Amino acid sequence: MSSPNRPRRRAFFREALARAIEPVANLLDGDAKNRRPPTRLRPPGAVDEEAFLSACKRCGACVEICPANAIFSLDTDAGRAAGTPVIDPDRAACVVCDGLLCTTVCPSGALQPIADAMAIRMGLAEVYASACVRTQGEICTRCVDSCPLGANAILFTGAGPPTVFSGGCVGCGVCQYYCPTQPKAIVVKPT
Repeated sequence: MSSPNRPRRRAFFREALARAIEPVANLLDGDAKNRRPPTRLRPPGAVDEEAFLSACKRCGACVEICPANAIFSLDTDAGRAAGTPVIDPDRAACVVCDGLLCTTVCPSGALQPIADAMAIRMGLAEVYASACVRTQGEICTRCVDSCPLGANAILFTGAGPPTVFSGGCVGCGVCQYYCPTQPKAIVVKPT
């Protein structure tokens, strides 16, 4: 025989659980929204976004020459940016190739030649410690081991997540590409 108080008790516990979970859900939702950069990650040597959109001829030369197949053209639904080159480190990352080939074939100046890889400023990697498996005691070194610029850009200073150096990180996205977590514990935010 069921008690007449049972439905009220269930409602009470449901409401209590919802109140307990809501702040965590909002935090995670906000954290997830902050992980996606508001702008696009452009190839090395890109001029500022407005100048880039005006200068880029959408010829695809940078897309074709990229040895890592990291550069792709935006689809027609991207509005004014349709046809322009971008890098999505979840798909493929810039490997900071010798000669930075994409910058040498751009006919319009939207991508400027860069002599020194350390001068690239595509973005900056941001670490989300709560998502990093190292904070749970797991051994993972993929982001640091795969970085083409090494300790100048990222390294471990202890048992926890890596430290990213703004003066050394060029925003290539290799760390994000190799990060095994979902959502990613390290994400490049375009500059």
